[in-house]
Amino acid sequence: MSATTDVAPRPAAALVARRTRGRLLVVAATVAVLAVVVVASLALGVRDIDVATVWQALTHPVAGNVDHDVVRDQRVPRTLVGLAAGTALGIAGTLVQGVTRNPIADPGLLGLNSGASLAVVVAVSMLGVSSPLGFVWFAFAGTAAAALLVFSIGSGQPVKLALVGATVTALITPLITLVLLRDPEAFNMYRFWAVGSLTGRGMETITVLWPFVAVGVVLAGALAHRLSMLALGDDVASALGQRVGVTRGLAAVAVILLAGTATALAGPIALVGLAVPHAARRLVGTDYRWIVPLTAVLGPVMLLGADVIGRLVLPHSELEAGVVAAAIGAPVLVAVARGKTVAGV
Repeated sequence: MSATTDVAPRPAAALVARRTRGRLLVVAATVAVLAVVVVASLALGVRDIDVATVWQALTHPVAGNVDHDVVRDQRVPRTLVGLAAGTALGIAGTLVQGVTRNPIADPGLLGLNSGASLAVVVAVSMLGVSSPLGFVWFAFAGTAAAALLVFSIGSGQPVKLALVGATVTALITPLITLVLLRDPEAFNMYRFWAVGSLTGRGMETITVLWPFVAVGVVLAGALAHRLSMLALGDDVASALGQRVGVTRGLAAVAVILLAGTATALAGPIALVGLAVPHAARRLVGTDYRWIVPLTAVLGPVMLLGADVIGRLVLPHSELEAGVVAAAIGAPVLVAVARGKTVAGV
């Protein structure tokens, strides 16, 4: 009897170990894909540059070398923006879906994009702000204000959060249109920002905003286990000793930091926060301790990949990353709406 008792747990332990190894391989493969995408982002574009020249530009730049200047002054900032914004959008979407238990939730659903857009429009039209570094603070503040409004009215209830977010978006959108129609100059500047792009942001913007992404990522990692319990339902999570209200409050802070920074950096890019969490669940299951780190890698893979595709799809021109990302994410939205996605949200 004791021998049977000693042997019985082994198959379960072997299954857990095998599953863990499989998940580690998935994460490692995704990191390798990200490395390839980063190299492509530095090398490909209207002006193609070979990898050896890219490496030389990064390690031993030559003054006056046009290829080196393109890599260091244009593509390095662009790639870093894609890495930061993609990571932030992927994790923010994961947190929003985990908190609301809504499979079609992303930061845009909660009105965060519309809040950022209204703040940028006000900054351009009424305060005369014209630089990307000026936009970022207003976009960040608008995202934070919209999130605080939605979470305070929604009272942490999944259905109410989604409804309040949709209501906030419906209220803000006409205000944005009204301001833009009255100010053609503001419309032209807003149009460039709102399409969602990784271009036109310098290293100073990244230097200012990356700490917000870092704090949001750390907070999301700390909440991962709590989100796994929350996925079982509020009653079960409470029975397991979790303070559900505290979890949702901390998740709201992380979403504000991540979605606010991503929107400030790259504009209101849609569907990355929707598609990436679903892809992560298909690859590693429903445990948020694996979903959160994987979305931190898949997010920049999708956003930087969209940016690279946008550079190559049109000869001697570019499509903005936001346009390509929306085209990639739209089939995911359709699949989710048709119920062809995994459980666990």
